Amino acid sequence: MKSTIRNIVSVLMALIVLLSTLSFTVDKHFCGGLLMDLAVFSEAKSCAMGIHDHSEKGSSIEKDHCCSNEKVLVEGQDELKNSFLSLDLEQQVFLGAFAYSYVSLFKYRPRQVPAYTFYSPPLLIHSIYLRDQVFLI
Repeated sequence: MKSTIRNIVSVLMALIVLLSTLSFTVDKHFCGGLLMDLAVFSEAKSCAMGIHDHSEKGSSIEKDHCCSNEKVLVEGQDELKNSFLSLDLEQQVFLGAFAYSYVSLFKYRPRQVPAYTFYSPPLLIHSIYLRDQVFLI
């Protein structure tokens, strides 16, 4: 149970870090005040209304652009790494001591064999509990 909760919390923390550092752009293309195209991570496609058609050679009247583009930039956090040197001396000493003691918990220690494993008990001559008449009830 503990390991599943720990795994869920670690995945959630990783997602929070990922989402806080993610940055992207949203590009919108409007024609006549209406949203025609919306694109995330790329540019929105423009419609044919924004292109001027000068097929008539004698025409000097240009149409106003009815199209507009809008870009929204969502920036993520850039600096996540805190410097160890920005801490006070007391905090540095505490972190160093904590890290050393935590790592020393996982050092390999050879398994010690107890001395009594090779001890053979004496031969049983009399049943002591029968002789003393001591019984567990």
